[in-house]
Amino acid sequence: MSAGAVVHSKWPVTLLGGGVAPADDVATALELAPTLVAADGGAGTALALGLRPEAVIGDMDSLSPEAAAAFAPCLHPVAEQDTTDFDKALTRIEAPVVLAVGFAGGRLDHELAALHSLVLRADRPCLLLGPDTLAFHAPPEIDLPLAPGTLVSIFPFAPLRLRSDGLRWPTDHLEFAPDRRIGTSNEAAGPVRLRPSTRGALVILPRATLPLALDSLRAAPRWPPAPGG
Repeated sequence: MSAGAVVHSKWPVTLLGGGVAPADDVATALELAPTLVAADGGAGTALALGLRPEAVIGDMDSLSPEAAAAFAPCLHPVAEQDTTDFDKALTRIEAPVVLAVGFAGGRLDHELAALHSLVLRADRPCLLLGPDTLAFHAPPEIDLPLAPGTLVSIFPFAPLRLRSDGLRWPTDHLEFAPDRRIGTSNEAAGPVRLRPSTRGALVILPRATLPLALDSLRAAPRWPPAPGG
């Protein structure tokens, strides 16, 4: 069952985590997604940067006393330990799209957990920004106005097929699966359209594509919520 939302926004939301989050990345994110939400320890980063989140969501086990005091009115503790703070926050934000910063480029287990949440919460458009690349779960259909030669990697978290237009190496005839065939290091021949057969495909692009990728993800149709999700 989905958690009740604590943040409602008509605009894209920046979700700040407690991992690697350079000030320039946070500023870039806020230009594109002006509402700020922090996931647990991300509140400490917000405090250090002089930013005030609309909400701090998580189990609060990584929240510093200084951040807890500074943001006391907007704390939304979630006591359960079955999900990550990224997942707790993502399921409590209602927005056209979420831009997540501070969840990639640090510990590999934390990054994998964030990628897992992108798949688990496929009905909630979210783009994960890393140091060199960005990743998002492929919606049922998406148009990406990419320049020729742009890296386009597809990583399947489940068996699926992927209809595509505009890729250098076509994918329509392939059967993807995490333990058999993946689709990394493809590239755009021009504008790209992707239509996965089911949930589970992560799209990985260079971070320079951030503005167009965020706009494309925001405009794309959504998957329905997973049963019991």
